[in-house]
Amino acid sequence: MSIPTLEELLALRGAAHDLTLKGRRLARASLLGAHSSPQRGRGLEFQEVRPYVAGDDPRTIDWRVTARRGRPHTKLFQEERERPVWLLVDLQPGLFFGSRRQLKSAVAVRAAALLAWTAALGGDRIGGVIGTGTDQRRILPARARLAGVLPLIEALLAAQPIAPAQPAPGTLEAILRASASLIRPGSLVLALSDFAAVSAQQESLWAGLAAHSDIRLYWLTDPLEAQGLPDGRFRAGLPHRLSLLDGARVRARWLAAWGEREARLMRLAQRCSAPVARLDTSDSVESVLRPMLLRGPSAA
Repeated sequence: MSIPTLEELLALRGAAHDLTLKGRRLARASLLGAHSSPQRGRGLEFQEVRPYVAGDDPRTIDWRVTARRGRPHTKLFQEERERPVWLLVDLQPGLFFGSRRQLKSAVAVRAAALLAWTAALGGDRIGGVIGTGTDQRRILPARARLAGVLPLIEALLAAQPIAPAQPAPGTLEAILRASASLIRPGSLVLALSDFAAVSAQQESLWAGLAAHSDIRLYWLTDPLEAQGLPDGRFRAGLPHRLSLLDGARVRARWLAAWGEREARLMRLAQRCSAPVARLDTSDSVESVLRPMLLRGPSAA
């Protein structure tokens, strides 16, 4: 299996030179549940509160001031020069898995690095929350250019799982909770995970984030997950906890579970108006992301 290296991730800067995160018309052929999310503009910084007037966005109503003063008040924001781009990267131990050219964790690291370089070259600030377990997170404040990308790359490399271990399905929810106080209105949020444990509670956290930020979901997958085991008998599981599986006998249940996971993710994407890009271990990350991010007439 191919493991990302520092030299490889630094070299992705060159691949990002003609890419952009600003386009809203992502390559739909490469997306699942390609829902266009409303453009919320660049990062916004709170300026003041004033009485609400007809035509103001109801989403900016300050309910605390409204209740205190007895009449509607709205928050005013001023545009920040640089938009915050936040990478939420799920690197829990269950992503140490791959049946093709690379592990799912390697896909996450490579994709996050390419997206970070694209953001930095586009003039945005880059921040990150990296989770390696339910109670293990690394938070990197949003910073501009190299000051944002280089610490993120170093953190990604350090956070990669290095051996099979018990999955920590609560990692993504923990990442979301840690992000709640960090991500400001107008941010772009890029989430990389296999979304194996999307719950109703997690959906509520996503919806709250989507109310004031743009979200894009990058779904890490492996062909074996989607296709099931071939015919034959196989040992599967963690070291010292292996089970004997018959491919033909378990295939129906296997595919049903996969279908349920995909349906949960599509419901989440619909609720958050978030496009979903599938990144598979059998494909080069750059070959999948480039058509979505390439500068062109649709990038605005």
